Amino acid sequence: MGFEAERADNRFEVDVPVVFLAVSPLASWLAAIAAAIGGLFLGWVLFGMIPGNTMRRAKKDAEQLVRAAAAEADAAKQRVELEAEKKARQRREALDREVAETVAEIRQNQARLAKREDNLERKLEKITDRETKLDQREAGTKRIEAKLDEARQQLDQAKEEVKQRLQDVSGMTEEEAKARFFNEVREESEHEANMLTQKILEEAETQARQRSREITLMAVQRYAAEHVVDSTVRSVRIPSDDMKGRIIGREGRNIRTLERATGVDILVDDTPGVIAVSCFDPIRRTIAAESLQTLIADGRVHPARIEEVVERATKEMGERILKHGQDALIEANIRGLHPKIVEAMGKLHFRTSYGQNVLKHSIEVAYLSQMIADQLGLNGGIARRAGYLHDIGKAMDHEMEGGHPAIGMEFVRKHGEKSEAVLNAIGGHHGDIDPTTPYTPIVSAADAISGARPGARRDSMEMYIKRLEQLEAIAKEQPYVKEAHAIQAGREVRVIVDAKKADDAEAFAMARRIAARVEQEMTFPGEIKVTVLREVRAEATAR
Repeated sequence: MGFEAERADNRFEVDVPVVFLAVSPLASWLAAIAAAIGGLFLGWVLFGMIPGNTMRRAKKDAEQLVRAAAAEADAAKQRVELEAEKKARQRREALDREVAETVAEIRQNQARLAKREDNLERKLEKITDRETKLDQREAGTKRIEAKLDEARQQLDQAKEEVKQRLQDVSGMTEEEAKARFFNEVREESEHEANMLTQKILEEAETQARQRSREITLMAVQRYAAEHVVDSTVRSVRIPSDDMKGRIIGREGRNIRTLERATGVDILVDDTPGVIAVSCFDPIRRTIAAESLQTLIADGRVHPARIEEVVERATKEMGERILKHGQDALIEANIRGLHPKIVEAMGKLHFRTSYGQNVLKHSIEVAYLSQMIADQLGLNGGIARRAGYLHDIGKAMDHEMEGGHPAIGMEFVRKHGEKSEAVLNAIGGHHGDIDPTTPYTPIVSAADAISGARPGARRDSMEMYIKRLEQLEAIAKEQPYVKEAHAIQAGREVRVIVDAKKADDAEAFAMARRIAARVEQEMTFPGEIKVTVLREVRAEATAR
């Protein structure tokens, strides 16, 4: 029994401190009370179980524990009360501050509202004053309007009286007087407009004439190329008339085979020693003529041999076209062109325009464009490239629909040309599309210079005479014209007007009208100058 009491005593001494260490102050107080009660109960149990000194010691310890627990509970209670009182005091102080801030804010708002009310009252007074003044002005305006209506009525009455008197005096109605007045104003305005236009044009021409003449003459003088003149018929010489029969063949089979293989017309007539090859396409015409020359030199003329010779001549022509294109590329100093473009430019060696070789013309336009661009401070390389390619559409325009500018522009774009300036110059050098860069008018000017240069192109006599007659007819249709003469091979038309009916301003206006009609109605290479002359003759007779 002593062992059990000792073990119980040890358990009691160990467990009680754990309980006090694990709780908060309020919980400690409650735990102390519970411990005291537990101690009493335990003491009572131990007292009954442990005899002698052990019981007394346990009872004494229990009483000490109860007193310690009570003291701890009182201290915990005091701490809890102090903390609660402190928190209550802090909360009360915070509420007091919030109330004070709220009261101050309300007072500020009340002050602002009072100030706004004062401002609103002052503005209301001003608005009232303005309304009063506006009412007064409106009343005054109505009085003025009434007076104006009265004065207007009087003025209208006076106008009617004056109009009636004028009609009585002049003998004209109102419509007749208006028409006469408008006619006089229109004639005077037209005269003043013509005088102003003349002055502006004279000033512009004075400033531009010297510069443009300098650039144009410089370009023409620096580049002068020879041109090959071809026709649509090429003659092939034969050694004897017997060869004509061999070319024709039995029932014409040889000549039909040759025409079918080359796409040309073979003309065999009574002209001794000559066979004519006719075709609009100069490449096919050249292939046919060279095939004929080979057959004549060889002496063997039959369908199989003809096809063999034409095939070989066609292959050689392709190689020659490529060589011409490469040579022209080197001559024009152009780089970075697609092989298809080089081949197309080589075909232009065999094409002509008004008797002018198109490939030589393209090279000439390339250098003329570069010279003009250099003089204007632009990129000469771009201008040379655009001028070189401007007529490339003529190499395939018989195979595709549309004009050669549009065809050429699409062709070079399809084969890698990226420069918008070059594309626009190709498509717009004849005015088919609007120019987007300064290189387009430069190429147009270079193209006109190359075509209008003396000896560059030729026309048939019939077309030449027809153009002269049309030019003179357009000039003679103008009013006050007495005579009109086309001179300088159709490069200029001189118009003589009646000096008594047409003044200087009308002469300038007439020159512009004639030039505009010529541009719209006629097709011509280069340019045509229009000169209007007012001839005044002073005569006297001495007797």
